Amino acid sequence: MSESEKVTKREFKADIVKLLDIITHSVYTNKEIFLRELISNASDALEKLRFKQSSGVAVADAELPLEIRITTDKENGVLTIADSGIGMSEIELVENIGSIAHSGSEDFLKALGSDASKASSIIGRFGVGFYSVFMVARQVVLTTKSAEPEEAAWVWVSDGLGGYELILAEGEVTRGSSLEIHLKDDAKEYADPAVIKDIINRHSHFISFPILVDGERVNTVPAVWREPKTSVTAEQYKEFYTFLTHDPEAPIETVHMNVDAPVQFSALVFVPAKSEEFLGFQKLERGLDLYVRRVLIAKDATELLPEYLRFCRGVVDTEDLPLNLSRETLQQNAMLRRIAQAVTKEILSRLRKKAAADPEGYAALWKEHAKIFKLGYSDFLNREAYSELLRFDSSALDGPDKLTSLADYVTRAKDGQKTVYYLSGTSREALDMNPHLEIFRRKGIEVLYLYEPVDEFVLESIGDFKEFAFKSAEQAQAKDLASFDDAPDAGEAPAALTPEETTLFEGLLARMKEVLGDRIKDVRGSQRLKSSPSCLVAADGQMSSQMQRLMRMMNKDESAPEKIMELNPDHALTRNLIAIYGADPKDPFIDQATEQLYESALLLEGYLSDPHKMVGRINSILEQASGWYAGLKKGS
Repeated sequence: MSESEKVTKREFKADIVKLLDIITHSVYTNKEIFLRELISNASDALEKLRFKQSSGVAVADAELPLEIRITTDKENGVLTIADSGIGMSEIELVENIGSIAHSGSEDFLKALGSDASKASSIIGRFGVGFYSVFMVARQVVLTTKSAEPEEAAWVWVSDGLGGYELILAEGEVTRGSSLEIHLKDDAKEYADPAVIKDIINRHSHFISFPILVDGERVNTVPAVWREPKTSVTAEQYKEFYTFLTHDPEAPIETVHMNVDAPVQFSALVFVPAKSEEFLGFQKLERGLDLYVRRVLIAKDATELLPEYLRFCRGVVDTEDLPLNLSRETLQQNAMLRRIAQAVTKEILSRLRKKAAADPEGYAALWKEHAKIFKLGYSDFLNREAYSELLRFDSSALDGPDKLTSLADYVTRAKDGQKTVYYLSGTSREALDMNPHLEIFRRKGIEVLYLYEPVDEFVLESIGDFKEFAFKSAEQAQAKDLASFDDAPDAGEAPAALTPEETTLFEGLLARMKEVLGDRIKDVRGSQRLKSSPSCLVAADGQMSSQMQRLMRMMNKDESAPEKIMELNPDHALTRNLIAIYGADPKDPFIDQATEQLYESALLLEGYLSDPHKMVGRINSILEQASGWYAGLKKGS
């Protein structure tokens, strides 16, 4: 055969030149993706060969190991990618590698229309990822030999511009394909083995066939999510988790899924032992890594996890998506939404099982990840499962390290109680001193302690739990709790006011209302207080103090809201004030005491913005009290 008969030159048509320009300049935002595409093609060729062998069909070079071999030549700027897969005959070479110049091009351009930005969302349907090589190559030399024993080997050469050549290969060529890439001057970095290994680890590490770079295998960690759960050991899970996250500590929980319908996918999700959130700021917008047939498509795809589970790390792998998906396509893909729903449901199910079987382990998980998990209050689709996983401190517990679930609260509820009560504050110590808690202690009714601003949003959003409504202890009226008997250890009530004292008490309340003016809605006697002299309560329909503070912060309003001040008629201070009022309704000490009680209540509620007057008043009262006390000591 003459030299001219061995070489076939073909020119690309005008539309093909346009198509190549789109592929190499518009489809991919990151040039290194070419390596992912070529390794995926090599893996597909090996899969086809393996299937052919499993069918009992004879293949050329049957003894060759199934692997992908990559060699680098930094000096000459050449990168070679070879596989021992099924290879191609001359006809297959023209139809497959030449498919852009054949039937696929017309359909591709028709689907693309005039908008090149759509290319990344449809390219996977036409199998043109091979041509991404021309983003980095000035020339490509493809040598291939079919697995059919009698087929000859061929060489395909192109610069991706004017056309390509088909050449009958000379010498001994083994089965498979070898792609010799002569790199452009601005792409010489891809002849560096360190760069190639890094790209493989990030995009193609879990290809099922060995990938060797200059003779060294790179992909050493298997894609364990593809294996049956019963065949994966704890050590393998830990090895994969460390590879994925670089976290040396074992995860708290592992969720492994293999789903066949309605969408086929595998998922492996881990709950880290330590949170990545610092000082209340989220470190990263986390998601799961999305793979298609073991090839990484999107790192941290937030579409696969709801925001409140972003502390989880892991992967999802499916057969049913194209290899090239833009971020916009990810967000719009209905299949991904179904996968996300299934993964979310399984994670919540596993966490519920852990909470039941290992309460201490779940408590450790909650301690690390509660700040993020609480953001799930708007997930109405999984409201029941979400609600069961919430944990709170409580007045029924003996320390902040112990937490209760809503289910446990309900089991401890009083007969006839259909409300879960809660109280917000900065700490357990602050809430233990909150006057609103006194009536609940007297009745033996448990109150949840909420320390984070989001906690009230959580309870208000989920609405109820097992027919129990949620209500702030501040908003509870004495009549709401009147049907519950006092607890045995509530102690004896002090002697009731005499009719004369009752009349004076009503006058004292009116005088205090006059002193406070429009800063307060009303001053009234309290049925809720036992140990404290006074407190501020919300009028009917008003939100809790915590919610009011948040709203006022958002509106940059530093003023205190108008509330009702309640005065405990049984407190010793109140009895003294009644006596002072009886002697002189205009006594200035009443004004002084009223201001002090009001500002003390503001301080407990978190509304006292300027304490200077309060401190001066306290000093004045102490000066008078110490003078009286000194006089008494002298008299004794």
